[in-house]
Amino acid sequence: MTRSVFRFLSRQPDPVEIANATYLLRLPKTSDYRQWYRLRSESRAFLEPWEPTWRADEMTENAFRNRVIRNEQEFASGQAVPLFVFLRAEDQLIGGLTIGYIRRGAAQCCMIGYWMGERYAGNGHMAQAVKLAIPYIFSTLQLHRIEAACIPENHRSIRLLEKAGFQREGYLREYLKINGQWRDHLMFSLLSQDSVQPKNLSD
Repeated sequence: MTRSVFRFLSRQPDPVEIANATYLLRLPKTSDYRQWYRLRSESRAFLEPWEPTWRADEMTENAFRNRVIRNEQEFASGQAVPLFVFLRAEDQLIGGLTIGYIRRGAAQCCMIGYWMGERYAGNGHMAQAVKLAIPYIFSTLQLHRIEAACIPENHRSIRLLEKAGFQREGYLREYLKINGQWRDHLMFSLLSQDSVQPKNLSD
């Protein structure tokens, strides 16, 4: 490994903190492992139907450390902004929200994905995290379009996106391999000029 590449891999990305009085969204750290492990482990049956198949080493500390390094690389290169969602008062990890597939040039768009620990689901937490992320995407990242895709049976996610002002655009056949199967998805989008203001969001 050359010295310049080593410096890139070891460089810490600039801090990202998107917050209000209740929530904090920030880049993952290796020190988050214990909270992440506990939350993901107890929520496994709840999350697996909506996610790619978990690898055999999915929950190991080494795999998590590699994930954090990859997140830092993607953020530093402008490809993605992977965020953990915390309740500020308790400094409690409750889920994650990734601003990914950032495309510049003529597109100026991204795709968001998110997950929530089972014990915190249904309380509006992820809806508020999305509400916080939208101004960051349009103002700080200066993107024009946010996309989100979800499985048609994921009614909770569809309601969240619709209440946040996203519009349904199409049906994508076998779009992503989820839990070992190629699944159809619905595509939603939100544009920077859309006038709908998110209100009374629930996840």
